[in-house]
Amino acid sequence: MIDVSSKKETFRRALASGKIYVGKEVFELIKNDKMPKGNPRVLAEVSAVLGVKKTSELIPLCHPLPIDHTATKIIMNEEDHSLEVFCVVSATAKTGVEMEAIMGVNTALITIYDLSKIVNPHLKIDNIKLLIKEGGKTGIWKNPDGLPSFLKNLF
Repeated sequence: MIDVSSKKETFRRALASGKIYVGKEVFELIKNDKMPKGNPRVLAEVSAVLGVKKTSELIPLCHPLPIDHTATKIIMNEEDHSLEVFCVVSATAKTGVEMEAIMGVNTALITIYDLSKIVNPHLKIDNIKLLIKEGGKTGIWKNPDGLPSFLKNLF
């Protein structure tokens, strides 16, 4: 692990996103709350919290962090039958929370996959990425590929 003992604690925040393509049939079942194993959106949001909290247990060189806040938003995209997951994490710590945000996205996406594969195993997880991070020496970093339009006014 990197030695952070001499670093000062500062406010850290990160936002990550990812997408799962579920196909028309699964999309309609999710939209109408008719999935056989339960509501994937609700369960994915809970799963994201667990992923955020357990990041340092799963990624060997991540520092355990005192998470102050996490939230997950799942947007359903009718045009491509996908669900897009956004996870924000914040903490006052000596190191950033990027991996926690990315892990939250991943666990949410994998939960949706698990609950959807019974209907359609032809699923695709794609485009997992860090969108924004702030805190520490570098201040605010934004993904050079741009941000979704609804985020541009928030950061």
